[in-house]
Amino acid sequence: MFSFFKKKPGATAPESGPPADPAPAAPPAPADPAPPAPAVAPPAAEAAPASAGGLGWLRNPFARPAAAPMAPAREEAPAPAQAAAPSMPAPAPAPAPELAPTLPEPIQELALPDPVATPRKGWMDRLRGGLRKTSASIATVFTGTRIDDALYEELEDALLMADTGVKATEHLLADLKRRVKESRATDPAAVKGLLADALTDLLRQLEKPLVIGEFTPTVVMVAGVNGAGKTTSIGKLTRHLAQAGASVLLAAADTFRAAAREQLGVWADRNTVEIISQEGGDPAAVSYDAVIAGRARRKDVVLVDTAGRLPTQLHLMEELRKIKRTIAKAGNAPGPDGMGSPPHEVLLVIDGNTGQNAVTQVRAFDDALQLTGLIVTKLDGTAKGGVLAAIAQERPLPVYFIGVGEKLEDLETFSAREFAQALLA
Repeated sequence: MFSFFKKKPGATAPESGPPADPAPAAPPAPADPAPPAPAVAPPAAEAAPASAGGLGWLRNPFARPAAAPMAPAREEAPAPAQAAAPSMPAPAPAPAPELAPTLPEPIQELALPDPVATPRKGWMDRLRGGLRKTSASIATVFTGTRIDDALYEELEDALLMADTGVKATEHLLADLKRRVKESRATDPAAVKGLLADALTDLLRQLEKPLVIGEFTPTVVMVAGVNGAGKTTSIGKLTRHLAQAGASVLLAAADTFRAAAREQLGVWADRNTVEIISQEGGDPAAVSYDAVIAGRARRKDVVLVDTAGRLPTQLHLMEELRKIKRTIAKAGNAPGPDGMGSPPHEVLLVIDGNTGQNAVTQVRAFDDALQLTGLIVTKLDGTAKGGVLAAIAQERPLPVYFIGVGEKLEDLETFSAREFAQALLA
C-alpha cells in the first residue's frame, strides 16, 4: 500500500484590524496622521506529498509518511509613521492578524496497482522463457482450423504432459467447453484465449500476498526437501525484505546438511543482516534462540531455515514438528507483547521440475506442519509448470513466490493471470 499525505491550503489571512481613531486637530496647523500600513498575510503553505511508503508485494508496510510541512513564520507588520507635529501622539500600531491553523487531511491508503494492468515486462519475459517448453507443446494444438473432439483430445494430452494432473485436466476441459459454447467461438485461436481464462480462474485461489509486520517479529519457518532451493529462496526473500526497510534475523537451524550454516551466513553478509547459528547445535535449540533474540532486538522478521526432509522419512519429519513446537514455546516466553502465536508463516519450497511428486510433498508437509504458503522454484526452461494447476485442484495453498533462476531478481510474487499467459504464450 502506498500512503499519500495531503494538506489543506492555508486559510487566507484577514485584513488588518480596524483603523485607529483619527487624532484631534491641533489649533496651529493640523496634520493628518499617516494611515496605518496594512499587514501582509503570508502566502498559504503549499501541500507537499509525503514520499510513498510500502513494501510493494507485502501488506503492512514499514515505511512511514513524512511529517507535515510547517507553515512559514508570521511576519510582523511595519509600524506606522509618526505625525509631523511633535505635540501630537502617534497612533497605535494595527494589531497583527491571527493566522488560521493549517491542518493536514487524513492519510489515505490506496491499493497497489494491479500487476495485470501494469505488467512487469522484464519479469514476464523471464517467466515465458522458463515455461517455453510447455507453451510450445500446447501451442501446436491450436494450429488447426476446426474446433472438434480431436482438438480437445490433443489438448488433454498436452495438459497431462505438462504435469497438470488428471483432476485439473478434467476440470479445465469441462470449463473450456462451457466457455466455448457460451461464447460461440469458431476459431481455435479464440479457444486458446478461453483456456487462458479458465486456467486463470483455477489458479486465482493460489494468489495471496504474504503478510509481514502484523506481529513483532513475524516468524517464518521454511521447510522443503534437499535440493529444492530452500536456502537460496530464503536469501532472496531476505534481500526483498531488507530493501523494503524490514529488519531481518536469520536462524541457521539446518544443522543436518554440511555447509548449510555457511551458505546461509553468506546470504546474511550479502544482505547485511544478523544470523543466529550454532556449530553442531540442535535445530530446535537454534530456532528457540533466534526467536528470543528477535523479540529482544525488536526485529521485524525472523526467518528459520530448517533441514531438508523427505516426506517418507517419518522420524525426520517429526523433528520438524519439534522445531515448530519449540518456536511456539519461544513465543510464549516472557517478553515484549505483540508476538501472537509463532510461527506465523510455515512455507514449503518445492522444485518445479518434480512434476506430480510436488503434489505429494505438499500433501505430506501440510499434514505434518499445517502449511500456510508455498514457494515454487526452478521454473527455468525444463519445468513444465502445470503442477500449479494440480496443486490448485487438490491442495489449494497460497503460492507466495515463484522463481525462474538463480539471480536475485528471478524470485517474484505469483500472479495467476501472468502465469496463465506465460504458460500458454
